[in-house]
Amino acid sequence: MKIPKAVTDLIDSFQKLPGIGPKSAQRLAFYLLHVPQTELDSFAESLTNLKKNTVLCSVCRNVTESDPCPVCLDTQRDISLVMVIEQPIDLLAFERSGKYRGLYHVLHGVINPLENIGPDEIFIGELFSRLKSHDGEIKEIILAMNPTMEGDATAMYISAKLKTQNSKLKISRLGMGIPTGADLEYADETTLNEAILGRREMQ
Repeated sequence: MKIPKAVTDLIDSFQKLPGIGPKSAQRLAFYLLHVPQTELDSFAESLTNLKKNTVLCSVCRNVTESDPCPVCLDTQRDISLVMVIEQPIDLLAFERSGKYRGLYHVLHGVINPLENIGPDEIFIGELFSRLKSHDGEIKEIILAMNPTMEGDATAMYISAKLKTQNSKLKISRLGMGIPTGADLEYADETTLNEAILGRREMQ
């Protein structure tokens, strides 16, 4: 039996998403055939507007509707503290905990030679530029990448670079509580809070 082209095109599109294999893509595509057209239209409009109605904050590179983002504009934040994270979804996790009141810098990835992702492919250079333009204001950088091989390599790279640029800057890494290989977005608020409080200075 030949599957209609409209269905195979949708299956192919779903397979391009992370974590979606061929069978999951097929299930999703055939499920959507039973969804009312009005809901499909709304779904399609949401996808279309995803990038049209969002921008990256020019300060921290968070995904936002306005530039600068609400976090960077919040005058109650501790501007001496900047947490470096991999993805915008990690920012949401820390904000849900309600315990961190500093600022953020979103890398949008990690250094991964196997995927041909180097320092220039993510927002590391922008972090260094930000520190230079706010010289003296930022006292501590918390490297909050996921505890994976790539996350650790990225943290070591940033730490080494920062130490050559600013010997007075405190550089710390999240403390224990985040299991090795885990993603921060799945951690609960208590675990994230313990990780922040237990952060250790990088040598």
